[in-house]
Amino acid sequence: MLQIATMIVLLKADTESVMSEKKESLGGCLCGETRYKVVAPLRPVVACHCRQCQRSSGFHVAATSAPKHAFNLVKEQHLKWYTSSVTAKRGFCGQCGSNLFWQQKGSDDMVIFAGTLDQPTGLKMVEHIFVEDKGDYYSLNDELPKRQGFEESICFHTQ
Repeated sequence: MLQIATMIVLLKADTESVMSEKKESLGGCLCGETRYKVVAPLRPVVACHCRQCQRSSGFHVAATSAPKHAFNLVKEQHLKWYTSSVTAKRGFCGQCGSNLFWQQKGSDDMVIFAGTLDQPTGLKMVEHIFVEDKGDYYSLNDELPKRQGFEESICFHTQ
């Protein structure tokens, strides 16, 4: 279950060069019954290929994050949370089933599945993690860093 905790990424890179320049982002689920707003720059997208992300999404998860204090649920009547491990929970829409969030216990950050953000996001994917667990039915052919497990490499947010 340490894989879940590894999505927490600590400051080790030049944060100004990798953060989204957008100051406000909106997003939500497929049916529109769960909506959120973030009033802060978002962290770059990281693709997680761990087994839990595969099982919860059907593929890998591409996620960004923001400080919880900058994250607000605008519409949440159908938001449900599933405790996926002893260290984390996953948020999804109980109406349409869209996977939306991942949150580690005790963290000050909200991980947001990048595909749920309204376009344009201004974000870029910067790395792949847990590539040793990736499915055998696809290849990683891009030039992004591919990490076995996880290393502290980029930041979640600037403050």
